[in-house]
Amino acid sequence: MFSGFMVNAWTVASIVAVVAGLVGFFAVLRGSAFAAHAIPNGSFAGAAGASLLAVNTLFGLGVFSLLGALGIALLGRRGRHDAVTALTLVSMLALGALFVSFSEEYSSELYSLVFGEVLGISSNQVLPTAALACACAAAIALLYRPLLLSSVLAEVGEARGVSAFRTELCFLVVLALASTMTVPVVGTLLVFSLMIGPPAAARSLTDRPLAALALSVAIALLTVWSAIAASYQTNYPVGFFVTSISAGAYALGRLWAAWRDRRAAASAPPAVSVETRPVSTIVT
Repeated sequence: MFSGFMVNAWTVASIVAVVAGLVGFFAVLRGSAFAAHAIPNGSFAGAAGASLLAVNTLFGLGVFSLLGALGIALLGRRGRHDAVTALTLVSMLALGALFVSFSEEYSSELYSLVFGEVLGISSNQVLPTAALACACAAAIALLYRPLLLSSVLAEVGEARGVSAFRTELCFLVVLALASTMTVPVVGTLLVFSLMIGPPAAARSLTDRPLAALALSVAIALLTVWSAIAASYQTNYPVGFFVTSISAGAYALGRLWAAWRDRRAAASAPPAVSVETRPVSTIVT
């Protein structure tokens, strides 16, 4: 399990999990889960186009991820954000279907971009993945305060000179960069579950931003490690376990939050209304 080609799988999957936990935390915090779904899925069109032109599919992924992010940010500035995101997604998927129809055969590389191929990671993919991961982590570190302010206290952020539009644009570009890195490893259909499940579970467990960010990364790491181990032992797809564990983590997080809130409400002292207090207390 920890030798040969599996070393690459463990290494790259761990890198992807860290990035997914970092970027996904702000996707959940900002209510950008739909964008986190649309950009990776729409980037498939770029991979299909690159494959048709006999160009590196990673280049196609990057170009279409960036175009999708810019389209959502610019068009959503004056329109309904969800409508723009949906139209961007279906437009890119339609292009992808067109590109695939021009191909004589459905490439196995394109199949792996849809469903992921964690156990097929080659050694020459480790360094590019690590480089893109460092770029994503650095961008999140630089944008941490503006992202936090514009996500939680938008009006305070604007008063302090934090432009909501510029912050959204920068975040979507980072999301596009993260999609370019994660799609070749976990696939377009699974990167969404890894970017949303662990961060959403972390937010249910704590309200402190830094603690939630660290928990998001930790849960994402545990998710991919458990998924790889389970896939190795059972020969079932890694994606099935990634999605199932992510959903399970979120469900447990919600149950914990509900239990915590119920316990806090039960232990809180009863409110004393003015009508039931003594007259002398009210007068004084």
